[in-house]
Amino acid sequence: MKALPEVAVILSTYNNPRWLEKALWGYMAQSFKEFDLIIADDGSGEETAGLIRYYQENSGLNLYHVWQPDQGFRKCRILNKAIRETSSDYLIFSDGDCIPRKDFVENHIKNLRKGCFLSGGNLKLNRKVSEAITREDVDTQKPFDLRWLLRSGQPPSSKFIKLVRNPAAAGLLNRITPTRITWNGHNVSGWRSDIVKVNGYNEDMMYGGLDRELGERLMNAGVSGRQIRYSAICVHLDHNRPYREESAIRRNKAIRRNVRLNRVVWAVNGMTGNNPENDA
Repeated sequence: MKALPEVAVILSTYNNPRWLEKALWGYMAQSFKEFDLIIADDGSGEETAGLIRYYQENSGLNLYHVWQPDQGFRKCRILNKAIRETSSDYLIFSDGDCIPRKDFVENHIKNLRKGCFLSGGNLKLNRKVSEAITREDVDTQKPFDLRWLLRSGQPPSSKFIKLVRNPAAAGLLNRITPTRITWNGHNVSGWRSDIVKVNGYNEDMMYGGLDRELGERLMNAGVSGRQIRYSAICVHLDHNRPYREESAIRRNKAIRRNVRLNRVVWAVNGMTGNNPENDA
């Protein structure tokens, strides 16, 4: 039997401790427990820091807090900092507003392959259901139960199929889904060495496709994507996005277009790029 790689989960967060706590409940309930959990914090205040300290002492998780000052939306920078501060071989990325199903980490590990990254799925919840979820609900996996969601106020949707639990059915859906394989910030994993090879996240990217840009460079470098959309699932809690700016989204689209057209691999302003504050 092959030895498993060292695994770290990297969660991005910014000033949303209520949702982050619900996400932490999900990682406490994981069936596979041999992983570090790194909170990549883009400048949250003391309430988030206090929450993390509490769970470092009381959760049983190998929990780490990587923080940078609040100077606006700098998700790529804090993710690069988190990557630099872990030596784990295999990295799973999600957000602090996403609750993972109990087999989330297990299914990423079961499906990993050399030279590949894995693209998972999520189900977006409305605000009413997001607010209602308790620690007991997460422990008993109710946010992944169709009947509970409907009773709690989630509208019926064809996307409920993402909650399929049968491994064979999930595997079939992974193979036949028409959804493109992308590097999604809420649910994706890959080898640290591959991410380092393309210099990590592009810190010129703001909100809007910033995660996908990394995936496009990985594919340009010969790292292929595999779909586990129906095997590794999380529920995405509802929240506002005050950092969304149309001008930044247009700029991001131009960067991604250049990456695709010119087969760009290396992020100039990345993990070891030209930003003099990268190691701050």
